[in-house]
Amino acid sequence: MIKTRQELIHAYIEFFKSKGHKEIPNTPLIPENDPTVLFTTAGMHPLVPFILGQKHPQGKRLVNAQKCIRTGDIEEVGDEQHLTFFEMLGNWSLGDYWKKEAVEFSLEFLEKKLGIKKEELRITCFKGDKEVKRDIEAAEAWKSLGLKDSQIVFLGREDNWWGPAGKTGPCGPDTEMFIKQDGEWIEIWNDVFMQYNKDENNNYKELKQKNVDTGMGVERTIAILTGKEVFQTDSFVEIINKIEEISGKAYEEHKRDMRIIADHIKASVFILNEKLVPANVERGYVLRRLIRRAIRYGNSLKIETNFTRQVAESVFSAYKDYKFDKKFILSELEKEETKFRQTLAKGINLFERMIKGKKKLTGEESFLLYQSYGFPIELTKELANERKIHVDIEEFNKEFEKHQELSRTASAGKFKSGLADKSEETTKLHTATHLLNQALREVLGKQIIQKGSNITAERLRFDFNFDRKLSEEEIKKIEGLVNKKIKEKLKVECNEMTVEEAKKTGAHGVFEHKYGEKVSVYTIGNFSKEICAGPHVKNTSELGKFKILEQENIGAGTRRIKAVLE
Repeated sequence: MIKTRQELIHAYIEFFKSKGHKEIPNTPLIPENDPTVLFTTAGMHPLVPFILGQKHPQGKRLVNAQKCIRTGDIEEVGDEQHLTFFEMLGNWSLGDYWKKEAVEFSLEFLEKKLGIKKEELRITCFKGDKEVKRDIEAAEAWKSLGLKDSQIVFLGREDNWWGPAGKTGPCGPDTEMFIKQDGEWIEIWNDVFMQYNKDENNNYKELKQKNVDTGMGVERTIAILTGKEVFQTDSFVEIINKIEEISGKAYEEHKRDMRIIADHIKASVFILNEKLVPANVERGYVLRRLIRRAIRYGNSLKIETNFTRQVAESVFSAYKDYKFDKKFILSELEKEETKFRQTLAKGINLFERMIKGKKKLTGEESFLLYQSYGFPIELTKELANERKIHVDIEEFNKEFEKHQELSRTASAGKFKSGLADKSEETTKLHTATHLLNQALREVLGKQIIQKGSNITAERLRFDFNFDRKLSEEEIKKIEGLVNKKIKEKLKVECNEMTVEEAKKTGAHGVFEHKYGEKVSVYTIGNFSKEICAGPHVKNTSELGKFKILEQENIGAGTRRIKAVLE
């Protein structure tokens, strides 16, 4: 009987490997080549190029367990279901098997590995509309395995359709599996069938390469298998116990507060592990908001001293199979908590004075709480909602923009699409990143190792191990070398090989990451050779002029370079 997250992950991976699937890596939470999203929200993120038709070095059948962050409903965290950080199991067919086989695999795993009988299941399929036909094929696949008509329900787009992620692109119907728990039907698995391509005229045409993309949430599945709520499974129980110990209060009497703290600190630990730090923009803003929200709910439990480090230690313990930079994570949590605690009580006192005898909080007042006491606007809204006070968000935004030109993308929801930006600009910058990586080794020494990268259509960002500021002369040498290779019109070639073969050829890679059995190696002339899955140009002559904009220290002996192509 499977009872823990590690047992489930192992059983899932091994089952699909027995069906000819190759295991692929659990990739970073910050998507390397996808500026359309803040964080990796599903296992499909690193597979986008291959879903769109690029050949995957591991073949057409893939499986993995992927860590994910979703920030769209942070305010909902505190109930039994919503999580910010979670793990997602997925198996994929890239133009290989289709609906019948996908459904067969799903039912076999549910019955033989999880002990769930087919009679206990309820299935939903797409009911069809004026644009796309009813998904009879999926329903018939289920019926061929012994499920009855009474177990299958047809629903509309809101429930049984995926995509496209943007205005156009791959999309299709899905079939979802439900099981009853505590009188409610809970979704346990979802098989998405990327069957169509939607064009700019809202036409749906059958894709040449049809893909299957599935998702099973680890935490929710363990809750179903053990009959426990999510926050009492092995993914959370140690963390909840630590919060009980710190606060001196019982979980049963303070469920919402403790769930929020446990969820937010866990998510923060995993985000910090990517060397991201709290900030007032984009991902750093999400991280700051999570930490401060956890502290605020700790405050409501009357925890009056710094506690986030202790909760983080319990996260390390619960996830022993992950490698954490504990020193960095604990240091950043301590700094952020100390900073926020200095103003939290004063800010709450000011808030109480502001709303006395009123039913509305002005944007100017909300901005004062933000500017002087570090209250994210979402925290002010939460406090106000609890007291049924209206907050003038429009006025707050005007005040915010008047005083600072800061990005509000994290809260405004700019990053929603989920399909990677494969624009010409991004493709060029990705290739330029390879040139930069090698130029750093040539100028600073062979000990240089990539620690991370992030590419948008506007700029590239590259992190590497180095313990001092680069001199102006070094910057000029690096820029000059990259531009020299661009002018040499070097050919960019891709070859598939095993990781060992890649190492023997001298290919560079982030080898602390887990690779599959086969990888794509991109060679740029006789200058650069790297393991990579991102988009590339055919020749360096396409790139234009390379320019380094800035460098900065991001801690732990790591430097960051931001650069553009002009």
